[in-house]
Amino acid sequence: MTLTTRAKLLLATLSGLVLIVLYGPLLVIAVQSLNSSAAGAWPPTGLTFKWWTKAWGNGGWTDALRYSLLVALVATVVALALGTLASFAVYRFKFFGRNVISFLIVLPIALPGIVTGIALHSAFDRLDISLGFLTIVVGHATFCIVVVYNNVIARLRRSSPNIEEASADLGANPFQTFAHITFPALRTAMLAGAMLAFALSFDEVVVTTFTSGARQTLPRWILDNVFRGKQITVVNVVATAVVLLSIIPVWVVQRLTDGGSAGR
Repeated sequence: MTLTTRAKLLLATLSGLVLIVLYGPLLVIAVQSLNSSAAGAWPPTGLTFKWWTKAWGNGGWTDALRYSLLVALVATVVALALGTLASFAVYRFKFFGRNVISFLIVLPIALPGIVTGIALHSAFDRLDISLGFLTIVVGHATFCIVVVYNNVIARLRRSSPNIEEASADLGANPFQTFAHITFPALRTAMLAGAMLAFALSFDEVVVTTFTSGARQTLPRWILDNVFRGKQITVVNVVATAVVLLSIIPVWVVQRLTDGGSAGR
């Protein structure tokens, strides 16, 4: 066996182990959602869809799902607006402290969620702001802005300013240039950033715990039920459904951010 063959075999083995670690728990949850045992015995004693039927009649998780979707939608809109504007400001203009501002914009995604959550909770408490929908959106927007900012500024750095200059030379005003030149070049990056921001907001649980108050998002509903040992079968169904639905935006983002779609 040559060294190259051994290296390939080692790489394939390591890749397989990584995939097992990443997707093994998800597969277990999916199997448990079909487990006929209410106690979640492993290995499953049989397979059934009765827990899926029961889950659709459970109002707790559907209310939490609607609330999570609303929070994620508003947080995404805020992040899309602020992240795009920030990327234009940092890329297009030279000013003192530009690198510092860029660092501060990106920093929240690197901070542990519990640090961000505690900091936001303390700030809201000092400002006497009641925890609720607005505070959750603010908390989610702090890190959702980062993914929009990174996507848009990366596309701006790959774009040529000569095209916009040519548009101006041909008599187009700034609004026409943006509508016909700048926006078409950035829209896939903006859409990919928005979808990633939506996914991050929808799945967030740590920051939400410190900023949500009494209302529960879907991740908090799942976490509370798991720790209390309640409705475990329904939780398995809901978690499996969320994983399956999450595949769609992830696939779309991957298609939008690859080399071919960037050119289109």
